[in-house]
Amino acid sequence: MNFKTSFMEFDTDLYPQKVLALRIAGIEKEDEVPFHQHHKGQLVMPLTGFAKCHINDAVWMVPANCAVWIPSQVPHSNRISPDADVCMLFVEQDIIGMPNKACTLSISPLLRELIIRLAQEDQDYDKEGSIARLVDVLVDELTSMSTEHFDFPIPAEHRLNQIAKRLLANPGDRNTVGEWATQFAMSERTLARLVKQEIGLTFGRWRGQLHIVVALQKLSMGESVQRVAEDLGYESVSAFILFFKKTLGRPPKQYMKDR
Repeated sequence: MNFKTSFMEFDTDLYPQKVLALRIAGIEKEDEVPFHQHHKGQLVMPLTGFAKCHINDAVWMVPANCAVWIPSQVPHSNRISPDADVCMLFVEQDIIGMPNKACTLSISPLLRELIIRLAQEDQDYDKEGSIARLVDVLVDELTSMSTEHFDFPIPAEHRLNQIAKRLLANPGDRNTVGEWATQFAMSERTLARLVKQEIGLTFGRWRGQLHIVVALQKLSMGESVQRVAEDLGYESVSAFILFFKKTLGRPPKQYMKDR
């Protein structure tokens, strides 16, 4: 199955229904829909595998049982892993309670099953029928979901933008703040202040968010914790596990099992 073709043929703006759902599975190789936007907001929810979304100035990683929310008219691209099973939900922009900025949402078992059910139905459903009532329950559940932080901000400031791109190309790069500062002809203090000013995080936390994004992607693909730790440049598996647990509250294996 070609994800790009299947997705682009489903023109959500042609449907007057307030919520639509599309399910795509059986993708043979990693595929990407280039930058585009919709009148409706979009929720990307992997059931298995992972999705990676580029939204404005950040890369968002979407592990199973989470979903990324993309508001109306926000340009974005979606990359889907091979053999992923993904549901897309499209929601009218005037529904009260939906976030007005891109974010990652936790997905409850009830919401997951409601989205799957809706994706099985004819999307040109009767606005007064049983599917419309199911959608009302879905919207109530959706607007109550809590947010997660699985994004890696990519600043517009040209020096930080270059650092972000280099880190994306090589997440295991362990250069210190001082070493990065030297490469861009500024002091360590200036770079640290610039990162805080542009992103609102310390350099370490900024790079740590990339490590979480990459780790979730690799763990979702079945890679071992040891391999992920090595790829991200940690001195030991235990050091990576400690970082992961401190950030997400559980060790990697337990976190993925719970997901």
